Amino acid sequence: MAKTVLIVDDDPTQRRLLQAVVEKSGFSTLQAGDGDAALNIALGPDGAGVHVMLLDLVMPGRDGMDTLAELTKNRPDLPVIVLTGKGSIEAVVKAMKSGARDFVVKPASPERIIVSIRNALEVNTLVGEVKRLKKTNTNSLSFDDLIGNAGAMRSVVAMGERGAKANIPILITGESGVGKEVIARAIQGASDRVGAPFITVNCGAIAENLVESILFGHEKGSFTGANAKHLGKFQEAHTGTLFLDEVGELPLEMQVKLLRVLQEGEVDPIGSKRPTPVDVRIISATNRDLAEAVKAGTFREDLYYRLNVFPIAVPPLRDRKEDIPALLDHFMKRFNAQERLSVSGATAETIELLRNYEWKGNVRQLENTIFRAMILSDGDVLKPQDFPQISGLSPNISPSENGSLSALVPSETEVDESVSVLDRDGHLRTLEDIERDLIQFAIENYSGHMSEVARRLGIGRSTLYRKVREHALDVDDVRSA
Repeated sequence: MAKTVLIVDDDPTQRRLLQAVVEKSGFSTLQAGDGDAALNIALGPDGAGVHVMLLDLVMPGRDGMDTLAELTKNRPDLPVIVLTGKGSIEAVVKAMKSGARDFVVKPASPERIIVSIRNALEVNTLVGEVKRLKKTNTNSLSFDDLIGNAGAMRSVVAMGERGAKANIPILITGESGVGKEVIARAIQGASDRVGAPFITVNCGAIAENLVESILFGHEKGSFTGANAKHLGKFQEAHTGTLFLDEVGELPLEMQVKLLRVLQEGEVDPIGSKRPTPVDVRIISATNRDLAEAVKAGTFREDLYYRLNVFPIAVPPLRDRKEDIPALLDHFMKRFNAQERLSVSGATAETIELLRNYEWKGNVRQLENTIFRAMILSDGDVLKPQDFPQISGLSPNISPSENGSLSALVPSETEVDESVSVLDRDGHLRTLEDIERDLIQFAIENYSGHMSEVARRLGIGRSTLYRKVREHALDVDDVRSA
C-alpha cells in the first residue's frame, strides 16, 4: 500500500526523472503539467489518495505560489515540497511561509528528494496521531475517526449515530477485540455529552469484594482499610458516560445494585448516610450471549432488559475484511510515530495474506500482529515473511556486525545452564526474580540484540525495554562486550 506522490512540473523530462527517483524508492506517482491540473487531482474525489506533492514554483498559467495558496486553503493536511531553481531563494522563503513543508533546489540528488518526502510523511503521521490522541483524551472521538468503511460497519455507525442522540442505555455486543470501546467513545463524541468524562470499567477484571466500592464509592472508615473517602466510577462519570465493559461478568449481588442505580439515578456509597444523585449515560458491552446467561440464571432478566434498550452488534473482522488495508495503514502510522520506525507500506502479497487470514482475535489481534511485523521488518515495506505466524515463512533478521546470524543464536556449548525456578532450598523463586533472570539470560545469549530478544521472548520491543528498566538490567555492557 505505497504512498502516492503527485509530481507537478511543466517540464515533461523533469517529471519523468522525478517519477523514476520516487518510484524506485517504493512510492507510486501521479503527474500534472500545471497548477490547475494539480488542483483537480488533489482536491478532486480521489484526492485523498495523494499523500505528498512535489510542486514546481515556476510554471505557465497558474504558478506554484497560486497553487500552494489554494491547497493551503482547501487541503492544509497535504504536505507540499516546492521545487525551485538556484536563483529563487526569496520565492522559497515566501513558499515556506505560505505553508510548504520543505523545498528542494533543482537539480537535486535522489537521496535529497526521498529524504524530504519521507520527512513530510513522518511529520504528517505525527500530526495525525496527536490529533487523534487529543480527541481521545478530551472524549471527543467521533464516528468520522473510525477506521474503515466496510458495509458491515456502516450499519453500526448508523445505529451509533442514532443512539447517540437519545440518552438511553446502549448495549454493544461482539466478539473480543472488535473495538466495542471505540464505538462507545464515538457514541459519546456524537452526543451532547461530548467532552464530558468517559469512564471505563472492566467488570470482569475487578475482584468480587471490590466491585461495590469501585462502582459506587465508599466513605472514610466504612470498612477496614478505608482510610479516605473514595468516589466510585458512577460519580467520576457524572455528566458524562460510564462504559461497563464485559458487563456479563458482574456478580449477581452487584447486578441488583446496578439495577437500582439505573432506576433511581443515584448511588449509595458504602458507609454513606444518604444516596448521591448521578447524571450518567450508561453504555455496556459484552462478548457473551446475555439472553443465554439470563436463561442459565447467571444474569438478571430485569437488568438485561434495562441495559438492552438500544442494542448494537459489532461484526467480527472476518466479516469486514475490506477494512483490513485501512486498518493496516492506520496501525503502521501509529507505530511509526510511537516507536520511531519508518515502514512506509506493505506489498500486495502481504495485504492479500492479511485479508485471507481468519483473525479470531479480531482488530486487537491484527494490531498486535502488525506491531510485531514492523519490529521484525528489515525494510521499508512489510513482506509476508515479516508475519511468520501467518505465512509460515521465516523472518529476515538482519545479520550481526560480523556478517552472519551466528551472534544472534547461542550455540549448545554456550548455553550450559538454564534459569532456575527453584532456590537453593528447593522452594519456588518469585515470579519477578525468574522474569528478571530470564530477560538477562536472553539479552546475554543474543548479544544485546533487543529485537531478537523480544521476538524470542514473545513480547513487543517496547515491553522489553520497559521490563529492562523495571529490573534495572544493564544492556550497554552486553552490547560493548
